[in-house]
Amino acid sequence: MAKDLRSFLNEVVEHRPGDVKIVDSAVDPRFGITAWGAAYERRGEFPAFLFTNVEGGATSVVTNLAATWERMALALGTSVHELQTTTNMNEGRTAHPPVEVAREQAPVKEVVWTGDEARLDRLPIPTHNHADGGPYLTAAVGIMRDPLTEELNAGIYRHHVYDARSMGVWFFGSHHGGTIHRRYEQKMEGTPIGLAIGHHPGFLMGAVSRVPGIGGEYNAAGAFLGESVEVVRAEKLDILVPARAEIVIEGVIRPGEQREEGPFAEWPGLYVAGGPKPIIDVVAITMRRDAVFQDIQSAGQEHRLMGGLPRIASVQANVSKVVDELVGVNIPLHTRMHCYVSIKKTNDGEPTRAAFAALNTEPENLRMIVVVDDDIDVHDEKAVSWAVGTRFDAERDLQIIPRWNGPAGLLPTNWSYDDKGARQPRMSSACIIDATKPAPPIQYPDRAYVPQAAIEEVRPESTSDFTPGWELPAVR
Repeated sequence: MAKDLRSFLNEVVEHRPGDVKIVDSAVDPRFGITAWGAAYERRGEFPAFLFTNVEGGATSVVTNLAATWERMALALGTSVHELQTTTNMNEGRTAHPPVEVAREQAPVKEVVWTGDEARLDRLPIPTHNHADGGPYLTAAVGIMRDPLTEELNAGIYRHHVYDARSMGVWFFGSHHGGTIHRRYEQKMEGTPIGLAIGHHPGFLMGAVSRVPGIGGEYNAAGAFLGESVEVVRAEKLDILVPARAEIVIEGVIRPGEQREEGPFAEWPGLYVAGGPKPIIDVVAITMRRDAVFQDIQSAGQEHRLMGGLPRIASVQANVSKVVDELVGVNIPLHTRMHCYVSIKKTNDGEPTRAAFAALNTEPENLRMIVVVDDDIDVHDEKAVSWAVGTRFDAERDLQIIPRWNGPAGLLPTNWSYDDKGARQPRMSSACIIDATKPAPPIQYPDRAYVPQAAIEEVRPESTSDFTPGWELPAVR
């Protein structure tokens, strides 16, 4: 059976019982859905939630599905250890081009709404955080066809729902979707876009991968899935959309017209961006008969992990091209602005080359690259901090790259503020911290450690607890 959202839900239930919580009480899409994720996150727990009774919605809702390393490892057919320690997440994965199927074989065509029926207010679209400008699509994969090359491109963008028939779209920075839209605008033509909602996490991984050039995301998704993505002709547009998606919204972006978008809390957990953005007019909605609307909780752990993991894979691929031996890459969940890179250093130029390869992979969001030696676990914050404290000299090992990020964007440092609170977009800097030891033949002080053989001799079961009235035993 082909992989999709349902096959993954079944896999989670089988392999990780208790990871999916069913909420059958009435839930308001305005804050009610995200409240569940926020409440559990405060307890340090990140289950997936399936809401079966969302007020005003014709479908159920799933959220937090990809919020843990364990579920993402399951989705990608590996272990958490392998996922975190591999030096190339794409290694051994073969790109599978999409395969077109007839509409009779496409579950997403079971229900078709066009004309006045194609209304966004028939879907349970959540409002996520307190100051959001309205409901937002957060897990919708936008599919567009480049008018120059005819290549199909996919990416996840944010969509502010304005009313029942229109919504915004924000193409950020170097998003290829923005390039495609500009090419249509140059001809004063509307830009066709299909928004696929509800699919396997591997499909979403492919959609947000940093694929060189326009197009290739369907192939990348096939690599993560281990099989081709089944696609079908859209109802009203000349594009191919995922046949096994839960819902597809078809629309056309108005040429030369924009509307104020936002505010919206993005992955940094802040309200910073917004402004005039392109407008999509909805022309059709197709879905499964018992569709499940998929949401990614904005500014939550799922948002950070789903955004960070594909970028780790892209950083791995790029850094491995410029160093002799890459050991590990991590973009921490608590701050997607930082990236830790571990290398087996052979010369003193490698940390800089590694850092710039990482920065160029994600120039909009990465702000600080820390390069460490191969004995440092990049997933251990204490170890990385220790390396900075013992192997980094700011005068010699700090590089500041001015005017690297921006202008504008999702981070408050990409804006300047006057004394009246007005803001203007600006460029901001990035930095490289070289926390590696000098390259051979220089001998750096050894790390102290207890021999592993001695640690393995420890037998915790031979101890007893200290209790009141306990007397010091006689020395043998």
